[in-house]
Amino acid sequence: MLLSILRILAYVLGIAGSAFLLPLAVAIADSDRRMALAFLVPLLAGWSAAMAFWFAVRKHPKVFDVKSAFGVVGLIWVAICIFGAVPLHFSGAFPSFSDAMFESVSGFTTTGASVLGDVETLPRSVNLWRCETHWLGGMGIIALAVALIPLLGIGGFRLIKAETTGPDKEKLTSFIANTAKSLWMIYVVLTALQTALLHLAGMGWTDSLAHAFSTMGTGGFSTRNASVGAFGLPAAEWICTAFMLAASVNFALYYRISTGRIRDVAADSELRAVAAIVLVSAAVTTLLESNSATAASRTLREVCFQISSVVSTTGFMTADYTQWRPPSQVAILLLFFIGGCSGSTAGGIKVIRWTILAKEIGNEMRRIVHPHQVFTLRINGKSGYESFIPVVSSFVLTYFILVISTTFAGAIAGLDIFTSFTAAASMVGNVGPAFGQLGPSANCGFLPAALKWWYCFAMLAGRLEIYTFLIMIARICHISGARASA
Repeated sequence: MLLSILRILAYVLGIAGSAFLLPLAVAIADSDRRMALAFLVPLLAGWSAAMAFWFAVRKHPKVFDVKSAFGVVGLIWVAICIFGAVPLHFSGAFPSFSDAMFESVSGFTTTGASVLGDVETLPRSVNLWRCETHWLGGMGIIALAVALIPLLGIGGFRLIKAETTGPDKEKLTSFIANTAKSLWMIYVVLTALQTALLHLAGMGWTDSLAHAFSTMGTGGFSTRNASVGAFGLPAAEWICTAFMLAASVNFALYYRISTGRIRDVAADSELRAVAAIVLVSAAVTTLLESNSATAASRTLREVCFQISSVVSTTGFMTADYTQWRPPSQVAILLLFFIGGCSGSTAGGIKVIRWTILAKEIGNEMRRIVHPHQVFTLRINGKSGYESFIPVVSSFVLTYFILVISTTFAGAIAGLDIFTSFTAAASMVGNVGPAFGQLGPSANCGFLPAALKWWYCFAMLAGRLEIYTFLIMIARICHISGARASA
């Protein structure tokens, strides 16, 4: 079992090492020898580890039980974040490895919270790598590994289930590798399309690619201190708005569209719920923020952008929502706890879980009035979803326990209660900005190292939907306890 875990870890590090090729090329083009070495060394290390295990143990059986799959995924994500922090640390832009690690975790988990106050002074290669971590973590590094090489054998679907968001995991094709390839191909096409559109809107190619990485990964890192708003390009803001919403949709729906199953998409309960949430939130907030001093078109653009950014948990900004009216701020805060669709790159609790709970509340009210009737829970026009109720309820409860625990950690570190709570909701939901001391125009650089490490845990737990990370920790504690007693 240990050999299988190490082999998969080596393969994934090899794939992650390949991701360094793009920022390495930029560093070479900029004649930045320091950053070229910072990317080249871990790249070669990842490739060497992958090749060593490929030739040494390629005939070794690859089988994972459920418990091992959750542990493996958790360990891989921790290792990838450490691996991704190496070039950040050696860039010299981060005062400590804790800061580089925080930035890497925030990147791969698509949270977008940063310890940096001035990203415009960073080398182009570092900024591109920061945004690329969003893209890799958005669809999932395990899914990418399964798509590229047949390394997981029998345990492939178990590993992807442990990484995928949402309560209902499904295979779109008979083979999990084909499913992963299909989803990643859709992801690549959408990213390329957004890159081209942003360039046509007036961005340079590097900025266009970096912001496409962040948008499709629903992360929020930018190459500018003022995020997308710094470019002063209304067309680019609308493009990002559209693609943030696109990235918050279940990617399985895009696959169904490509195969002509349009009716399945139209009947999707979660998609309809997300559309309603976005439209209502945008309409109400636009009315609240409309004033004679600001053009109506600008207000609409800023509100739609920020609503889409928070719903998709991207974290881009074109306006400081902490300066909006209190009702608008409440609306934004509520969206922190919703998130996008299951199977998307967005974070949060996910709309499907709230949909299931809302429908069950309606059924319970009907049972009280009509105690002898039988009511079923329907999702996507199909009945029989009652078995999801305890799963969803326990997840939501665990989610809020983690938010409360993270709020307590922030308060201990010296943050005020409002900042602590909103930061906790942001970190666990992988949103990025919060309120108070950690609002859209602030950064996390002033936080104590201990709190940064706790936030790393919260971001990873939120990205892996809590249970995967908790099971990994429980497995490690169990193994350590067994060895100690022996």
